[in-house]
Amino acid sequence: MQDLGRLLVILGAITVVAGLVLLYAPRVPWLGRLPGDVVLRRGHLTVYAPFATALVVSVVLTILLNLFFRR
Repeated sequence: MQDLGRLLVILGAITVVAGLVLLYAPRVPWLGRLPGDVVLRRGHLTVYAPFATALVVSVVLTILLNLFFRR
């Protein structure tokens, strides 16, 4: 039962952090406008592929999670 409680606390903390990131992400000026992000506009259709932003976020999260959960 303790493992389930610990898992719920960790999932709750992750949810709070994700909510804060979504809340403050528009205030980060470079997020979504890196050189590797692709924007295609054709008439009324816009396709956005944030390759570089996804890579940066992935690397940062990998480093943070390895620091916190390394055993």
